[in-house]
Amino acid sequence: MTGLIGCDVPLAERYDLALVDLDGVAYRGHDPIANAAEGLGGARARGMSLVFVTNNASREPESVAAQLTELGIPAGPDEVMTAAQAAAGVLSTRLRPGAKVLVVGGAGLLTAVRNAGFTVVTSADDEPEAVAQGFAPEVGWTQLAEAAYAVQRGAWHVASNLDLSLPMARGIAPGNGSLVGAVRAATGVVPDSAGKPSPTMYRLAVERAGASAPMVIGDRLDTDLGGARAAGYPGLHVLTGINSGRDAVLAHPSERPYFVGADLLSVLEAHPAPEATAEGWWTTRGAAARVVDGRLELRPAAGDTTELNLLRSACAAAWAAADDGAPVDAASVPELAVPGT
Repeated sequence: MTGLIGCDVPLAERYDLALVDLDGVAYRGHDPIANAAEGLGGARARGMSLVFVTNNASREPESVAAQLTELGIPAGPDEVMTAAQAAAGVLSTRLRPGAKVLVVGGAGLLTAVRNAGFTVVTSADDEPEAVAQGFAPEVGWTQLAEAAYAVQRGAWHVASNLDLSLPMARGIAPGNGSLVGAVRAATGVVPDSAGKPSPTMYRLAVERAGASAPMVIGDRLDTDLGGARAAGYPGLHVLTGINSGRDAVLAHPSERPYFVGADLLSVLEAHPAPEATAEGWWTTRGAAARVVDGRLELRPAAGDTTELNLLRSACAAAWAAADDGAPVDAASVPELAVPGT
């Protein structure tokens, strides 16, 4: 299944666990995102469990849980899965307990590596067996240089994630992938990554929660939704962060969501599936789209001002055309104005 699917009941009633991204989904920097608390609170009320799964490796789970709680989304540390914890899990697949690991990152990564039984060092001269690298605002040239020296000497390079950018309250900032890129540029060594889109974190979170029907909620196609596809879990793309509805229409098959919604309130809604017509249109509750000679054509439903169903139809039409070997011309795809995004 590479297209959108339908759900005739609210998602929170169909799936028992939501793996929820943080930046761009639950909050933006230190600011809440509209309807996040209401959507997730409603999901809990319907019996859905939550685990907040973030590629941010700089913070402790306790700190993340405290911020969520302050924003009206009550959460405990056991409901947070960070890329730092996933990175420590990856290290454990190859290294013996007590092995030296050079940590480049913040408190969250330091704690996770120590809790996994490794010895944390700060210099390449300590002869670490691995370098664990995660984002932290304080990471600078000195730490990146030590990482490069260690990797050049044979240390295994494990990145918490490869996100190139990070949504903040003031705008889009460089992410861990940009910092990892500096080490890769200096060494020529491609690191292993523990974070999304690797399915490692998702699978660890599902195992921890004991869930049987998990789903993923995220704003980024390349990490959140790509990770969902890699793990084999349905993914909901919310339009409150990095990637827009237009991006979804043009998404690579490995990054396509199963559902699209304006924000986290969409977890409390049923989701119609687009249907194909004999005339080549894809329709969702009257909103239709098709691809003709490589160009996307749209036909809004009468009286529908949300454009969300039009977006669903556009995704279905564009994806079907791409899968048939005739991808849509990106210039013909508009930015659909879904309210609230």
